[in-house]
Amino acid sequence: MRLLFAALLCTLPLLSTATERLPFNASYTADWKQLPVSGSAERSLKKLESGQWEYRFRASMLVAELTETSVFHQQGSKIQPDTYRFVRSGLGRKKEINHDFDWQNMLITGSDRGDSIKLTLKNGFLDKSSYQLALRDDVAKGETSMSYQVVDGDEIDTYDFRVLGSEKVRTKAGLLDAIKVERVRDPTKSSRTTVLWFAKDWNYLLVRLHQKEEDGKEYQIMLKEGEVNGQPVKGASNSGE
Repeated sequence: MRLLFAALLCTLPLLSTATERLPFNASYTADWKQLPVSGSAERSLKKLESGQWEYRFRASMLVAELTETSVFHQQGSKIQPDTYRFVRSGLGRKKEINHDFDWQNMLITGSDRGDSIKLTLKNGFLDKSSYQLALRDDVAKGETSMSYQVVDGDEIDTYDFRVLGSEKVRTKAGLLDAIKVERVRDPTKSSRTTVLWFAKDWNYLLVRLHQKEEDGKEYQIMLKEGEVNGQPVKGASNSGE
C-alpha cells in the first residue's frame, strides 16, 4: 500500500514551499478490523550523501512484519527510482521483491519471490513505493486526476487516482486539514478500495490510509506523531474544531 502540498503555516518558515521535497519521519497506529490488537507503522524520507533520497515504510502486527524501501533520484521535477526492496515475513509465506533500475541501459532487473525479472525501463516508470511521493507532488500542484505507470512484480500496472476534496482528520497529533484522495479501480475487475489523506499544512504528509479488500477485510493506518523538516507535526486541539 499513498502518496501532496501548498502554502504552509506562517509559524513554520522551514515548510514554505508546497512542492519542495522535505525529509520527514512519521509513526502510525495500524489496525485490521478483524483483529483484536493494533500494530504500528513508520514512514520516513531522508536525503542520502549520494544526493539520492530514501523512502522507507515499515509495519508490524502480531508476528507479521513488512518493510518497503525505495531509493530514488530527482530528474528535474520527476522521480526516477534506483532500487526497490520489499520484504514480508511472519504470517503466511515469506515474500521478497527486488528491483534495480538501470536508467543508462533502460532496463529493470531483479527478482520476485525467487523468480528473475527483466523488463524494459521507460521514462515515467515508478516503483510501488515512490509513486506515493509522485502522488504527493501532483496533489500539491493542484492536480485532481492522476495516473502512474508502476512496476508491480514482473508487470507494469497503471495506478489511477482522483482528489475527492478537503477533509479534517482527527489524529493523536491534533486535528489536521487534509486532502482526500481515492485510488480509482475498474469496479468490474476489483471491489478493493483505497483512500488516502494528506496534511495540507505539513508538506502533504500522509496522515491516514484506509483500505478495504475484496473479501471485506479492512486495514487502516492513522498518524500518531510526525516530524517534517525538523518540525513536530501539530494540529488544532482535538477537543473541538
